[in-house]
Amino acid sequence: MSSGKRIRRCMLAAAAILTLMAGNAMAEEDYVTKAEAEQGMLLGGTSITADGGAVTGLKNDGDGVEVVLTVPEAGHYDVIVRQSSNDGGQKTNHVCVDGKRVGEVVATGSQWHDGVAPYIWLEAGENRLSVTKSWGWISIDYIALKKSEPLPADIYDVEPVLVNPNATIEARRLMTFLCDCYGKKIISGQQCSEGPFGMPIAGVWRGIGGKDYPAVLGMDIMSCTPGRTDKGSNPSEVTEYAIEYWNLNGITTLCWHWCPDISYDNGGDYWSTFYTKNTNFNLAKALSGQDPKGYEYLLRDIDCVAAELLKMQEAGVPILWRPLHEASGGWFWWGASGPEAYIELYKLLYDRLTNVHGVNNLIWVWNGQDAAWYPGDEYVDIIGEDIYPGEKVYASQSGRFLKALSYTNTRKIIPLSENGCIPDPDQCIRDEIMWSWWCTWSGEYVLKSSGFNKYSEQYTEKSMLKKAYTHENVITRKTLPDLKNYPLRDE
Repeated sequence: MSSGKRIRRCMLAAAAILTLMAGNAMAEEDYVTKAEAEQGMLLGGTSITADGGAVTGLKNDGDGVEVVLTVPEAGHYDVIVRQSSNDGGQKTNHVCVDGKRVGEVVATGSQWHDGVAPYIWLEAGENRLSVTKSWGWISIDYIALKKSEPLPADIYDVEPVLVNPNATIEARRLMTFLCDCYGKKIISGQQCSEGPFGMPIAGVWRGIGGKDYPAVLGMDIMSCTPGRTDKGSNPSEVTEYAIEYWNLNGITTLCWHWCPDISYDNGGDYWSTFYTKNTNFNLAKALSGQDPKGYEYLLRDIDCVAAELLKMQEAGVPILWRPLHEASGGWFWWGASGPEAYIELYKLLYDRLTNVHGVNNLIWVWNGQDAAWYPGDEYVDIIGEDIYPGEKVYASQSGRFLKALSYTNTRKIIPLSENGCIPDPDQCIRDEIMWSWWCTWSGEYVLKSSGFNKYSEQYTEKSMLKKAYTHENVITRKTLPDLKNYPLRDE
């Protein structure tokens, strides 16, 4: 296929997904089935509107409405929710099948319009579908189903070309491996700030019978900067851990819960000043010149992180680098000033690490979680999504995958960069939603709150943990190829 035809094909596929995600009005004759919300079962404190034509409320956790919809055959369906925002603002709420969160719908205005949770697997016969509160504050007219269109054929066709033209050979080899297995295998991962043999990793190891380890080790570089060390934080061992895991033939991904300088602390949680609520740091003011000291602190912290990343580079360690994550939520200060300031910071971080310090061992994983926050293809190698769907929810989370696919017309690898539950590999294969890797968060998502090193089944049961780590389409540390010598495509 010519490059021109490939580009046009990708653009058409992306446009179709964007139209679907935007919730444009559906033709009712295309519905497989439909149920009026007011005839469904009200959940929590949800109520019927005064005119009796809709359900409203969804103010508190547990609020929602459930309907039973029957489909003639098992397959993928788009869940269509006719809705309106009660105050006209954007609202996101959960879509559940049989009580399990499988997608979300976004309300974008006070007029009636369609919210769509695309590509949801339903079994033949009756299915219990519900819309439940996440943000809340919507009214619901009806819930309907439409047969899903097939996924674009080229979604896993990603070329192993990094945005940094000076990327190290190790980073290029790792990216080639990721591209080669993308769409065929899912790579296992676990967040564990205590390193290769910390308690979360040990919990997984014990949970699967002491036979293997995650292929990807997730860690945080936050304790490498004065915003933590000035408070007495122990010097971070993340660099040594990353080198150690690479020498064990494992992969490291790093995030950065960036704590501003101690002078901006506002009396909130002393250690968690990466949260907007716990700091007075204002990114927009720092970038605009209104807070020149704040800008100096930004550069200082980037330089501190660069020093550690360069040590990893010297040791030949490539890093899946995921800074400034979950920005669109606003709960972190780097997202609190809006997308324009965030994108400026992201580009500043890229430029200073790459062009000032020569940090070339990074594969840039963008994790802003909304198209308006996307900094551009020239700054992003991989697009990550963070998903916490509740307890014991093993769905493929197809809607979020398709949302990430819609951020750009250029094909990018898409991992589950943070997760609570591990998705069932068989459901991922069935749905053709093959996340590049998963990286389960630590704490309660792996270990019991009491008891030394005991695996918790609150989110992922042991049976699913074992199934995932022994599945033929899941890569563990033992089944990784020799990454240090992985062949490039031009070798």
